[in-house]
Amino acid sequence: MSSDVMIYANDLTKNFGSFRALDKINFEVRRGEVVGFLGPNGAGKSTTMRILTCFIAPSGGVAKINGHDIFDDTLEVRRSVGYLPQRAPLYLEMSVLEYLRFAADIRQLDDATFKKRARNVVEVCGLAQVLGKEIRHLSHGYRQRVGLGQALIHDPPILILDEPTSDLDPNEKAEFLDYLKQIGKQRTVLLSTHNLAEVEIACSRAIIVSSGRIVADGALDDIRAKAGKIRYVTSIQGEAGRALPRSELQAALSGIRGVTRVADLASDEAGHSFELSSNRDIDLRRDIFRLAVDKGWTLLELHRDTQTLEDVFRELTIGDERRNRSLGSNGQSQRHHMEQSVQG
Repeated sequence: MSSDVMIYANDLTKNFGSFRALDKINFEVRRGEVVGFLGPNGAGKSTTMRILTCFIAPSGGVAKINGHDIFDDTLEVRRSVGYLPQRAPLYLEMSVLEYLRFAADIRQLDDATFKKRARNVVEVCGLAQVLGKEIRHLSHGYRQRVGLGQALIHDPPILILDEPTSDLDPNEKAEFLDYLKQIGKQRTVLLSTHNLAEVEIACSRAIIVSSGRIVADGALDDIRAKAGKIRYVTSIQGEAGRALPRSELQAALSGIRGVTRVADLASDEAGHSFELSSNRDIDLRRDIFRLAVDKGWTLLELHRDTQTLEDVFRELTIGDERRNRSLGSNGQSQRHHMEQSVQG
């Protein structure tokens, strides 16, 4: 394992009774990377986070944090990680400053180190105006900032964040992601979320899990290309505005080399609109234009769309939706109960 690998998972597996939440997942996160950890609800994201932060033990496999094994060096793992779970562990009766001092005491920081770190955390997390306020009186956005502050107070090289923006409004989310980008310049960050827009903003790489397995891992552009499909939308009018039979147009478009599908979108007095699909290594725009010229058609519209991250996500995680439907509410409740009992 390379010295710049900060998070390492090899064949990581977790069973809750007969339910397999993680199925031999393998990935690495290197120093200075901000990586999105994506998946639908129930895919295994939070289970992975809890294993990496020593909250629960895996059923099999190996995991190392900053070179420290999660079984053999649990204290060093905890020293290396700043962890912000989905619900930040806050004591609402404490003021923000009291809570940060409490988190520092747990981390065994001396007073001089705490003062130095607290100044930095307050600045980075934007907490200066609320230091004396009790946490119970803060908005969700400020509570998440406080939670991030406790994760940063001991200056860890690694941040593990589990759906940190789930309770935030759009403005609070934007602010939090700005903070995350600043923090990520100096640390390794693993961000668990099912919000793809957050990954587009904050991350350069993503790992997608589905049904407890990794189905994609790489740069965002590479993941978008994974499904290998491109769609074209075109709107066509006959010569001199003459209406053409939809079937004639569809048959002509289907005959273009590389077209894998032609779907009828809409028709009106102006013309007929179609959606065409092709493989990634073929660009159909030139051939569509030439066909229109040869036929004497008027090309009213033609544009090309690559797969969005959301498109690829849906395609790769469709198995999770089916599995969740088959589990039903009883299965989901049983799994949640087992996870809670293990943590307790």
